Amino acid sequence: MEDQQKKQILIAEDDKFLSSLLKAKLEKEGFAVLQAYDGEDVLAVLKTAHPACILLDVIMPKISGFEVLKAISVDPRINTIPILMLTNLAQESDMEKAKQLGAREYLVKVKNSVDAIVAKIKALV
Repeated sequence: MEDQQKKQILIAEDDKFLSSLLKAKLEKEGFAVLQAYDGEDVLAVLKTAHPACILLDVIMPKISGFEVLKAISVDPRINTIPILMLTNLAQESDMEKAKQLGAREYLVKVKNSVDAIVAKIKALV
């Protein structure tokens, strides 16, 4: 894998303001950033890109983060990409579901700063 690909992060987040904040912070840390604003976009991006990590929101338009996670988990080409869920859903059952579908980390937006999220991404890649 090329160095550039190793450093690529896919942000799947329908909140464009939060997505932009994360993108700016990740780029400052030396990562290349891809952005998707709904579940369909995520799956489309993953047809051609192989990011080092995916930051995935649960509640998104068109296809939910859980459905995206399910699609990724059955695709051997991309199912080894570490996925960090970033959501406002703080229920234990949601966290369990995400872990069962292959998410490595599960962060609740209101409990984590942009810096904390970036630190988690750096730890995964």
